[in-house]
Amino acid sequence: MMQLISIQRALKEQLQCYPTKNLVIACSGGVDSLVLLYEVASLVKAKVIKNKITVCYVNHGLSEHAVTWHNFVQQHCHKLSLAFIGKRVHIDKNANQSLEAQARDARYRALYDVAGNKGIVITAHHQDDQIETFFLALKRGSGLKGLSSMSTYGSLQTESGSLALLRPLLTISRQCIEDRAKALSLEWVEDESNLDQQFDRNFLRQTIIPMLAQRWPGIGQSIARTTEHCQDAQQLIDDVASNDLHQCLNQDNELDVKKLLTLSSSRFNYVIRYYLNQHHQLMPSSQVLAQVKKQLSASGDKTPQVKVGNKWFRRFQNKLMLTDDFADLSSWQGIVDIAKLKQAPLLILLPDNVGKLSLSISNSDEAKLPADNITCLFIPDKIEQLSIQFNHNNPTCLPDYRQHSRSLKKIFQELKIAPWQRKRVPLIFEQETLIAALGQFTCQPYTAKCAGTDGIIKLNVHWLASDNSG
Repeated sequence: MMQLISIQRALKEQLQCYPTKNLVIACSGGVDSLVLLYEVASLVKAKVIKNKITVCYVNHGLSEHAVTWHNFVQQHCHKLSLAFIGKRVHIDKNANQSLEAQARDARYRALYDVAGNKGIVITAHHQDDQIETFFLALKRGSGLKGLSSMSTYGSLQTESGSLALLRPLLTISRQCIEDRAKALSLEWVEDESNLDQQFDRNFLRQTIIPMLAQRWPGIGQSIARTTEHCQDAQQLIDDVASNDLHQCLNQDNELDVKKLLTLSSSRFNYVIRYYLNQHHQLMPSSQVLAQVKKQLSASGDKTPQVKVGNKWFRRFQNKLMLTDDFADLSSWQGIVDIAKLKQAPLLILLPDNVGKLSLSISNSDEAKLPADNITCLFIPDKIEQLSIQFNHNNPTCLPDYRQHSRSLKKIFQELKIAPWQRKRVPLIFEQETLIAALGQFTCQPYTAKCAGTDGIIKLNVHWLASDNSG
């Protein structure tokens, strides 16, 4: 009876905070998620909660029993009159990432497909899971954020979007859940992989934690209190870091290097971590943070960069920017056949998410003022072919806004274009002659003002840049 009271009290306290949300129960058929399923169903039946409920089983394809478990969960949902969805995901056993990490990421992507950004996924994580998570963080040498382990409510960034997660049973022990399952005369599935101690979590569950519990029976409650203390301390640090970050952002929402360097080492580290967390990036090591701070002090003529996860921190002038890991585009080239372009418009897909170009010949006498993102080039009709590329030999050119010619490198500098962005500007050439740097300027001989009208064709170039074009 005590199990019922404690479990249902925990569920009521949490679920009643979200009366209008669609709830998705993640159910594997194990004892934890099956008890969660039945207790939520009882609250629905008693009209304590009125949310729309969906149950989701995720088949990772790692067990020969997965289809049986899928059917098992589906049968229980039918019995309880709850909607059921089964999802199948693919795990690459030859990938560098661990099977545990791959399965977790794939599972949450599948759950997001069901819940979307308006629903909440409920998991059956309990106090014993919290203890295991704490020890795993301790083993990795994590800071307060890692030692805080799992929060009752939180969000997880997936490839598709931010997934809301609710873990209402974190204060309930596994033993309490198993006792409740027996009281309900439930049978549940046992995943054979849970016995494999090559997985760190299973090693803790099967060997280490039982030894600790035998010596110190109250260690579960003690660790639960520790995680709560860590969460409180982390929240305080986040508040300070949020304020510091606000002070360090410029009007373009970029990090101001001079202001960052006024912070103590600890506050600098937490601001960078807080900033990365807002951009859904993994937390860097202390060594990486030290390298970031060191590079910020490099001389002003340098453009230092530090790799952080799958991103790069790059300094330019007094700004620190977080960018993608851009590919080398120097060997890429696109060819435009003018004769073919006169017959039909051309669409060119640019490499590495730079976007795409839409090119067309205009035969009308329309106004010569270009629309947004459209560059109008006035080129001699005798030109047969143009090339689009990112590499160049620093040609001398005369942009439409200048009075005198200058090398392309110097022009990019005076336009204050960051070095890595210069390598991602699509350049249009006719043989060795630069015609335009898209998004920046057109060379004067190819503008409406200078080209004249005889033997001239008007070429419209629309650059549809992607969000992470550089």
